[in-house]
Amino acid sequence: MAQHDRYLSPFSTRYASDEMQYIFSEDNKFRTWRRLWIALARAEKEQGLDITDEQIAELEAHKDDINYEDAIAREKEVRHDVMSHVYAYGLQCPHAKGIIHLGATSCYVGDNTDVIVMRQGLRLVRKKLIGVLGLLNDFAKQYKDMPCLAYTHCQPAQLTTVGKRATLWMNELVMDLEEIDHRIATLKLLGSKGTTGTQASFMELFEGDSARIKAVDASIAREMGFEPDQIVPVSGQTYSRKVDAMVLNALAGIGQSAMKMATDIRLLANFKEMEEPFEKHQIGSSAMPYKRNPMRCERICALARYLMVDVLNPSFTAGTQWFERTLDDSANKRIAMAEGFLAADAILNILLNVSDGLVVYPKVIRSRVMAELPFMASENIMMKAVKKGGDRQELHERLREHAVAAAAVVKQEGKPNDMIARVEADPAFGLSREEIEAELSPEDFTGRAPEQVQEYLDQYIRPLLAANPDAVGQKAELSV
Repeated sequence: MAQHDRYLSPFSTRYASDEMQYIFSEDNKFRTWRRLWIALARAEKEQGLDITDEQIAELEAHKDDINYEDAIAREKEVRHDVMSHVYAYGLQCPHAKGIIHLGATSCYVGDNTDVIVMRQGLRLVRKKLIGVLGLLNDFAKQYKDMPCLAYTHCQPAQLTTVGKRATLWMNELVMDLEEIDHRIATLKLLGSKGTTGTQASFMELFEGDSARIKAVDASIAREMGFEPDQIVPVSGQTYSRKVDAMVLNALAGIGQSAMKMATDIRLLANFKEMEEPFEKHQIGSSAMPYKRNPMRCERICALARYLMVDVLNPSFTAGTQWFERTLDDSANKRIAMAEGFLAADAILNILLNVSDGLVVYPKVIRSRVMAELPFMASENIMMKAVKKGGDRQELHERLREHAVAAAAVVKQEGKPNDMIARVEADPAFGLSREEIEAELSPEDFTGRAPEQVQEYLDQYIRPLLAANPDAVGQKAELSV
């Protein structure tokens, strides 16, 4: 594959999808340049400039068969990418070469293309986000009632359910989706603003007629798939680089959510409660054959860390734009924005794979719940004993003493939790083992978790999935 067909990147060769790679490829960029030149010529013709239908037809005929060799040779000579492609396009369109790029500056094609490419990338990210939510919807529904330990400070607290925890992951991804939707909806083209944003060259072309100049911008927007009012109202030579910072921050939000989910799964794998897909012949360690390393979730965390740090690049770029523009943005921007999208795409590809094959171990989860439940059931046990005539204050203190002693047995002697036996043997409680164990049903300690899961899926997730059927049922495209 030729270099202009693919964005060459550490991510792209293995993790990012072919579709996202193509969105940020040179070929997609230069094809978009040519469509922008056609849109400009057509708009100028509509507003009365001396441009013929034959010239536009000639441009249309060669919008996709780009003569890269001519452009590359010319750029070696003149050291200017836009003018090299203007020259190469003119070789193919000899009758139209005089009107290519008429009145425009390089940012007309460069910046408008960047906005178009970002919108293409955001739409693909959006589709994959919804695909992950579709898979997690099925998982949360399946496990909405299964009690499991919940943690605060990474210490066992009360119970939740496996499905409820999944909704926490989902809710953060929904927040990311809302931000992505906002960015897609608010992206605006630069339009044709000229060298310093004053449209002075167009004032010359259209003899000072502002209405015709504004009509050119509106026509370009329509032809490139934007609404006529989706043009920045004021600019220097470029669109504000804050746009890049805002878009990359939205992508970094996905990194945050994915890292949190992947970290939870890595911890649960250590507890042996849940793990990512692990293939039959997969090797976890070169030295330790028994290892089942959570390498997919580890990779998500690694890429997420890169993506979250990458937001600093457009932030600094936005802050260091001198006056109407400077060019120290270009090299950084070309790397940072493309890599940010490729990293987000790679994360979502892996997340699709993980979400499609999560493995749950119910017996391990149950045993871990039952090891902690006697502590969590203390209040229920105390209330039952009070009903039988016990003193609430005395029983509270005795339960505290039994809990401390039982915890010491577990931690210091490595023995099972014996709190039930201690309470049974304590005459202050007057409870049989059967009466105590009646208070130890895990399903009685999950609160509204199952109901919360059902409500969340019904009210938020299923309407979203129903509105986006093309995004549901996706699988990871690559081996991850």
